[in-house]
Amino acid sequence: MQNRGTGQAGSGGLSWAAAVLTGTVALYIALVAFGNITDFGTNREYVRHVLAMDTTFHDPDLMWRAITSRGLQDAAYVAVIAWESVAALVLLAATALWAVRGRSGGAGRARRLATIGLLMMMLLFGAGFWAIGGEWFSMWQSKQWNGVEAAVRNFLVTGLVLLVVQWSGTSERPERTEA
Repeated sequence: MQNRGTGQAGSGGLSWAAAVLTGTVALYIALVAFGNITDFGTNREYVRHVLAMDTTFHDPDLMWRAITSRGLQDAAYVAVIAWESVAALVLLAATALWAVRGRSGGAGRARRLATIGLLMMMLLFGAGFWAIGGEWFSMWQSKQWNGVEAAVRNFLVTGLVLLVVQWSGTSERPERTEA
């Protein structure tokens, strides 16, 4: 095993933190996807209302953006579930690689997979829910179907995990200089 900060496999605390945090996000998004698959109707209603913009202020300058086709709404929801499921699988694979990172460059592969999965999460919650849902479809205007706060929370937590994952791969420690 190598020491922390070498960018190679090791028992360093930052590397273990990256593994645990990646696993935690993997578990979270796997449970979200599982919930959306097994209780399809609950969040389907959320997606339908957000896309239809039927609980917003009904500003005529914005309502042209509304998607009222049930088929398109359901297709968007299925796409979200598929994205969540793939992100979960990628993050679970990264977590498994973190667990065996001492073998054949597993830490580097774990970091790359974790980065892909975490960026998928950031795209889903940042671009998908926060930007497109929140701004384009004016989700922030809805008292009942406003998921902006949850999207921002997920985006920020995932971003912090991504930073830890990236820091765990730094190959050089800052040199200390004597004054």
